[in-house]
Amino acid sequence: MVWKPRKVAIVGMGVVGSSCAYALINQSVCEELMLINRTSELAMAQALDLSHCMDFTQSWTKVFAGSYDQCGDVDVIILTPGAPMNKGQNRLELMESSIDIMNEIVPLIMQSGFNGIFLVATNPVDIITYTVWRLSGLPRNRVVGTGTSIDSSRLKKILSEIFPVEPKSVHGYVLGEHGESQFVAWSHVTIGGKPLTQIISQYPQRFGLVELDQLAERTKLAGYEIFNIKGATCYGIGSALAFITRSILNDDHKIIAVSAILDGEYGEREVCVGVPAIISKDGVKEVVELHLHASEQENFHYSCDLIREHLYQASLLGAN
Repeated sequence: MVWKPRKVAIVGMGVVGSSCAYALINQSVCEELMLINRTSELAMAQALDLSHCMDFTQSWTKVFAGSYDQCGDVDVIILTPGAPMNKGQNRLELMESSIDIMNEIVPLIMQSGFNGIFLVATNPVDIITYTVWRLSGLPRNRVVGTGTSIDSSRLKKILSEIFPVEPKSVHGYVLGEHGESQFVAWSHVTIGGKPLTQIISQYPQRFGLVELDQLAERTKLAGYEIFNIKGATCYGIGSALAFITRSILNDDHKIIAVSAILDGEYGEREVCVGVPAIISKDGVKEVVELHLHASEQENFHYSCDLIREHLYQASLLGAN
C-alpha cells in the first residue's frame, strides 16, 4: 500500500490566507501545506511562524513556502489573493483587479501539471471562481468557490441568538451572489428539523415580532460590519475554507453552500453562484436543487442575471 500525504497549497498570505493556514493546521486537515505569495519572504515568515504551532497541535503538518512550479502534485489549491477593499466599496467593484491577478497566477499553476481542485475565496468570489474555471480548463466540478458558505454560517449564528439554540441546530442556506443580491431561502430554514416559519406561527407571543427581512439584511451586512471596524474579515472565511477543504480531502460528502458553476441546475447556465452542493473528493459532487418558493426562485434568477451581466462586462462569457 502506497501512502500519499494530503497536500494543500494556499496562494496569498494576507489575513484570509494566513487565517486559513492556521485553521488547517489546528484542525489537522492535511499533512503538507505549501504557502505561496507574491512576496516570497512573507510566505517564508508565515511558514516559519506556523511551524512553531506544532508542539501544541494534535498532529504534525509540514508547512513550507513554495512556488507555482511546485503545484503539480497538490490536491487542493486555495486562492485568496486580491486587492484590498476600501470603505464604501462592494465586492463587485474588486472584479477587474481580481481578474487581473487570476490571469497572472492560474496559467502558472496549470503549467506545473496541476490536476487537483481549486478552492476560491477571492472576491467577487462567484465571478472569480468562474474566471478560474475558464483559465484552468478543468471540469466545472473541480473549481469551487466559498460562495455563500460564510453567509449561511452568519445566518445560523443570528438565528441561534433569537431562538436560543446552538448554531449547528439551525439548518438553512443563503443563496445567490456572495454580495448585494444574496437572499435567504426561508422556505428551507429549520431548527431541530422544524420549519422556522412554523415555529414563528406556533409561538406568536415569543417570536411574533421577528422580521425575516431584517434578519436577512443583518446577514448580508455582517461582513461589512466587521470590515468597517477592523478592515477585513478573516477568521470566519478562513474556517470556511478549512471546512470545505476537509470535506474534499476526506471525501465527506458534506452539503455546503458554495459557488458552483451551473449547467442547467435551477434552470441556469453560464453562471457561477452560491448553492448547496455535495462536496467530496471530486469537488462539487452534485448541486442540491432546492424546491424554492416562487419569490425565492425570482430572487435566485435575479442574482444569476446580475452575476452574468458582470461576466459579460469582463468578456468571460463566450470564451473558450
